[in-house]
Amino acid sequence: MKIHHYSEIEAKEAGEGSSKVKVRWLITKEMGALNFAMRLFEVEPKGYSPLHAHDWEHEVFILEGEGTIVSKDGEIRFKAGDAVLILPNEKHQFKNTGNKPLKFICLVPHK
Repeated sequence: MKIHHYSEIEAKEAGEGSSKVKVRWLITKEMGALNFAMRLFEVEPKGYSPLHAHDWEHEVFILEGEGTIVSKDGEIRFKAGDAVLILPNEKHQFKNTGNKPLKFICLVPHK
């Protein structure tokens, strides 16, 4: 078993196609996780992740804030306490539409 506080993990820029987004890789294969990685995303107001799709599903839990998910069906609103399942190859993008930081946990399988 391993335990650490999230603030011990460096928040890094999320990368190309995103704006005002940082990610902390909380649990990784390198730490001993066999199947999944856990990430904490922190999105400033008016920030967004890239619009993208990939071959694996992922699960998201909204900790703080509010926003929309851009999908093939348009923009879907979410708020703190909501859980989101994104299926493989489903195009998606998270946007912070609120006035406060958006924080969410995202679980993905190891690639």
